Amino acid sequence: MTKIKSFAVGTGDMFYINHISSNFTVIDCNLKSDRKAEIMDEICKESEGKEISRFISTHPDEDHIHGIEYFNERKSIINFYCVENKVVKDDETESFVKYCELRDSSKAYYLYKGCSRKWMNESGTDNKGTYIRCAGINILWPVLDNEKFKEALMEANDNGRPNNISPIIKYSVNAGVTVLWFGDLEHEFMESIQDDISMPKADIIFAPHHGRLSGAVPQKWLEQIDPKVIILGEAPSEELRLWKDKQLN
Repeated sequence: MTKIKSFAVGTGDMFYINHISSNFTVIDCNLKSDRKAEIMDEICKESEGKEISRFISTHPDEDHIHGIEYFNERKSIINFYCVENKVVKDDETESFVKYCELRDSSKAYYLYKGCSRKWMNESGTDNKGTYIRCAGINILWPVLDNEKFKEALMEANDNGRPNNISPIIKYSVNAGVTVLWFGDLEHEFMESIQDDISMPKADIIFAPHHGRLSGAVPQKWLEQIDPKVIILGEAPSEELRLWKDKQLN
């Protein structure tokens, strides 16, 4: 059985998917000093024996990449997935430096709508002839030639505000659960592209921007997705209440 876990890491994100196949996926990290060893102990244990491991970075803000250098020390990142960008920051933390090193290396694979890759969403055999079932991960956004995305990417590269280059990630295998991640996409940006892409039905969504009202999913998309569960992060309680009042009632 596939196991999907969201860690409580404060106002940040960190998830893993222990796939029913030989895949293991981590999405973002926010490894604070008081819990980083505990979390990485679990990551290493859960991923033991997996042939394919990947780290997906939704965007290079500190609350989504903090401690990535420690993660890499404990579990070497050999497959790094992100949206292609050239974001720079005046305040270069150790984590941001490591992010840039991975982003610009041969370990990087750049995400966009409809991209395909063994064994992200293509099953196949490895170099030993062993058949490996795919992870069931597909990318719904970004559309690289979309004008709104190009504007968001230019803004991110120019001023280091990368929320709106976050990909929309879908996990689904056969007739199992369907889950969507939105990174830190902002409400106004999602509204500007809501007619450019159609959302699939999904059982679970992780609310964008940790559940802040500023990341509320447009009503049109919510109706298309028709989720059974919406998981909110550790945003300020007032914003969580407002999000619920506006979108869940």
